[in-house]
Amino acid sequence: MLLRQLEYLSALARERHFARAAAACHVSQPALSAAIRRLEADLGVQIVRRERRFGGFTPEGERVVLWAHRMLADRDALRQDLDRMAGGLTGRLRIGAIPTALTAAPLLTGPFSELHGRVRISFESLSSREIVRKLAEYELDVGMTYVDGEPLGGAVRTVPLYRERYLLLTPDDSPLAGRTTAAWDDAATLPLCLLSPDMENRRIIDRAFTDAGVAVEPMLEADAVSVLYAHVATHRWSTIIAHAWLHLFGVPDGMRIVPMTPPTTSHRIGLVLPDRVPEPMLARALLDVAGSVDMRAALDQLLRKHVRGRS
Repeated sequence: MLLRQLEYLSALARERHFARAAAACHVSQPALSAAIRRLEADLGVQIVRRERRFGGFTPEGERVVLWAHRMLADRDALRQDLDRMAGGLTGRLRIGAIPTALTAAPLLTGPFSELHGRVRISFESLSSREIVRKLAEYELDVGMTYVDGEPLGGAVRTVPLYRERYLLLTPDDSPLAGRTTAAWDDAATLPLCLLSPDMENRRIIDRAFTDAGVAVEPMLEADAVSVLYAHVATHRWSTIIAHAWLHLFGVPDGMRIVPMTPPTTSHRIGLVLPDRVPEPMLARALLDVAGSVDMRAALDQLLRKHVRGRS
């Protein structure tokens, strides 16, 4: 059994398509198929259900895929450890983040890159459930998501970074624009655009409205923070934002931010990683940076700056 065969199998598990997996591995489809057949012969089990197209994995194949992910992850960890001993980390740090946390990620990745300039970083915008799944399947090194909301499952470590604070982003001529704080029941009377109901941030916002005794029916829903900002910039809508979004988007011209009254429950954004031994070097390096960066203070300072600016 060769590591190359495991790489081909891992690619097939990721792509769920023989031709795409072969292209990802820079080999021909017959070469990839032959390598997986040799792996089946070596292990004495059928791994892939072969139909006219990729038909999924057998139960034994699912187990082999899991072990392939583990063995490839251990190989990468060995390389990283040797690189560290030789004078510096290399490789690729794979981070999955919920969309509402992506805006604050540079507060970590900036200092990380200053310390480890030879490490490449890749980001995926994912739901919290997808992050948990990809961490378990060795497809991510670290997740950035809510750490006290939905159950994370499995053996994971969490490192809280900051607690979300919620703000009303509304046009200058809005009836709530001049207030020092906005109540949730008052905000529900505005024409709102909000994130999609399947996103955890939206579920948190909906619970805050429910706790205030109101139901909200947004005029527009979107699955990206950038789409919300693009629409509120027309001054036709208002929205509820997390204060970390100010780090990237700020406050559009002609708009005001008004702090929302604190909800019954607030939630923390943090890092999530599998609790494995040995600990991957790149994940450990990011945790070290997180321990030296006060994201909460940086975001709170940014919020105070914008609140003073509107005054």
